[in-house]
Amino acid sequence: MRWLVGLGLVAMIVGGGTVAQGELTRKGNLIVSLQGNILPRSLPRDRLAPVRLRVEGAVRTVNGARPPELRRLGIALNRAGKLFSRGLPRCTAAQLQQTSTRAAIGVCGRALVGRGRFEASVDFPDLAPFPASGRLLAFNGRRNGRQAILIHVHGSSPTPLTFILPLTVGRKKDGTFGTLISARLPRIASELGYVTNVSFTIGRRYKFRGKPRSFLSASCAAPKGFPGASFPFARGTFAFSNGQKLSTSLFRDCRVRR
Repeated sequence: MRWLVGLGLVAMIVGGGTVAQGELTRKGNLIVSLQGNILPRSLPRDRLAPVRLRVEGAVRTVNGARPPELRRLGIALNRAGKLFSRGLPRCTAAQLQQTSTRAAIGVCGRALVGRGRFEASVDFPDLAPFPASGRLLAFNGRRNGRQAILIHVHGSSPTPLTFILPLTVGRKKDGTFGTLISARLPRIASELGYVTNVSFTIGRRYKFRGKPRSFLSASCAAPKGFPGASFPFARGTFAFSNGQKLSTSLFRDCRVRR
């Protein structure tokens, strides 16, 4: 199954909460949950076609207590994937700093490759935790000379909050997983807040040298005579502020489209 880089853009910034019907990994009181799908699931057998990825992710605790902060994330993606960004405009983290969702689109809209939403819990001293919400944007970019996807997070309710999460894209030479996405996460709201739920869709069509292109592409490489195939979608590794590390994997299937 060929598919594109982009999975995991959600789980990397999550600090608590739940998602529906995701793969679960538990270690003590801590649970990591991932959910991801390719859209559409029906794809050509022998050629690439544009796709979008819908992803949700969460980290929560068994007893409902606040989970430790997620500090580092690594997402390993199946090597039969295709990410094409040549000719697509780029944005920089500096351009996105201290911008609202609307302002970020105004500055870097031509580099936009995905959208989503988040919910968070904010804990101020002497006050009960209260919910916050906001939007996510993903932009094509570079970091330290390498391919990157810049995640812009902005919340305006009940208090303004903006941060930029650069996701560095790398490659492995062998093994099932060939593309690596990694990030170090910022402390949200000076350690007073943590994201509880995220949903995200990534995908972008554009033209390069007069030809249609897709930021994410995939095919359903099922053996001849079979209507579909199952495949290892991704493997995520999560490191937390208390020293705990968890890993979880996603397996998905596709259908052959003529």
